Amino acid sequence: MALQTSPFPNRCVAVAHAAGWALILPCFWFLDRLIAVCKLTTIERRRQDACYLHPLKVFFGSIAFLVLFVVSAPFALLGFLLWAPLQACRRPFCYHRETASLQGETHRGLELEGKASFVFASANLCLLPDSLARFNNLPNTQERAAAIGECIAHGVGRPNIRIFIDSPSSCDTLSPSNSILPASNTSMYGATDRQASIPYSDSDVVYIPCEDAKEAAVSIQHNFNQNSNQQGRTGERSAPRALLSQGLGQLGDVPWEVSTMFPAHVDILCLEEVFDKRAAQKLTGALSPLFAHILYDIGGYACQPPCSCSSFKFFNSGLFLASRFPIVEAEYHCFPNSKGEDALAAKGLLATKVLIGKNQKQRKLVGFFNCIHLHAPEGEGEIRCEQLNMVTKWIGDFQAAFRQPDEEVVFDVLCGDFNFDNCSPDDTLEQNHGLFEEYKDPCRAGPGKEKPWVIGTLLEQPTLYDDDVNTPEKLQRTLENDVLRKRYICSPIPAAGSPLVYPEADQPWIGRRIDYILFREKSISKHCQTAVEEVSFITQLAGLTDHIPVGLRLNVRMDS
Repeated sequence: MALQTSPFPNRCVAVAHAAGWALILPCFWFLDRLIAVCKLTTIERRRQDACYLHPLKVFFGSIAFLVLFVVSAPFALLGFLLWAPLQACRRPFCYHRETASLQGETHRGLELEGKASFVFASANLCLLPDSLARFNNLPNTQERAAAIGECIAHGVGRPNIRIFIDSPSSCDTLSPSNSILPASNTSMYGATDRQASIPYSDSDVVYIPCEDAKEAAVSIQHNFNQNSNQQGRTGERSAPRALLSQGLGQLGDVPWEVSTMFPAHVDILCLEEVFDKRAAQKLTGALSPLFAHILYDIGGYACQPPCSCSSFKFFNSGLFLASRFPIVEAEYHCFPNSKGEDALAAKGLLATKVLIGKNQKQRKLVGFFNCIHLHAPEGEGEIRCEQLNMVTKWIGDFQAAFRQPDEEVVFDVLCGDFNFDNCSPDDTLEQNHGLFEEYKDPCRAGPGKEKPWVIGTLLEQPTLYDDDVNTPEKLQRTLENDVLRKRYICSPIPAAGSPLVYPEADQPWIGRRIDYILFREKSISKHCQTAVEEVSFITQLAGLTDHIPVGLRLNVRMDS
């Protein structure tokens, strides 16, 4: 069944819902501003230290917003009585379809050559109402949403450039930095000796003799900066450091990179904590020219499930999904076991099925993509494990219901904010969950042990605006420095009553990695083979969120 753009069954219900929300919104906004005017972030606190009038602003601002909140409360109550019952007939997401854009709706690499690369990215944005986001040291939700949308669109929409060394016997193949020279999402499977596959898209392929690699990198960097400036793009750009150093993946079996920009040509993007509706609409507007299919405002409000006496949901799930491929099926499930402040949001699982195209035998090619956001409070691993059990069952049920015998499944991906890491003794229960026997984590060496090149993804909130991390380039350099990284990535959590010993002898300091992109192989077609091409830790959103976004480039090859 085709997805509907409106979350409501008919226009009458949609109008009634809009009227109810219009009555609620002023009261909600005044309350939001009342809290926000009293809660400063560190960067605002630095500014107000030089302004002796700030206490007066807080005092009179608080009184003004309190009065306006009280005056608007009766209207909000009337709106609530209209709004809340309508949630029972609301579909659990809004669907934006960019009908004018057909870019990326099929993948010609699989169709023509039987091999292709798929790029996935995930980021937690903390786009809460402004007053609540300030408790995470992040102000101005609407401005941040607009800036984040622009940053992601800039990174994802860059031209695709591939560079190959003429003589691999004398030096490594160049793997261009995603910050400058992104690898394209093409049918390319790799190159050996002097041969390379030719991308199907309009990417630029550059062949460089090994002895000229450094000079060529500088030249390409200069030309790319000139082109970007002509297009009105501003800001610092780091040198293509992967070109000038050892390249990717020198410390392990998986190619990896700390990049100042999102990977070029991301196929599916999953965002978490997009709780604010206006912020979601800003992101949709910025990303829709690149992603023709977007699901947002995902989750339920009021009592969930509807017409029950369960916990009341004030916020949606915060999940946001943008896809270049058509979304042919989508299903959302809300976790029923949330507690505390997490119970106010409809966190859960979004399971989707996307149409990739057709293979040479004209069989449909599809992929399964799943997003989750697990329970957040520390020390409550039992709740997260129960949620992982639900996720495993819900994904299995979804794929059993919507997988057709005449289709070839080319990928099965699960990503999101898991809210536990693979190094904290306090998270041992989750680290040993059976989910990791089903899905592969390219960053994981085993339960409780990360691969040595991995970087934590949860930033220390008080230091978000320090000089070492307040730009993408500075954050990139900091993350690659073992000494500096300890100051800005959250440390592991010790088990209750036990001192923390971290890291172990001869092991690098990694920190808490709670943002994951996993993939499963046994659920895809028997004719498909997958391999990880690259894992990315992305610094482009420095100062805009308290998480490090992650990316995964997955190669798929189909046997003829």
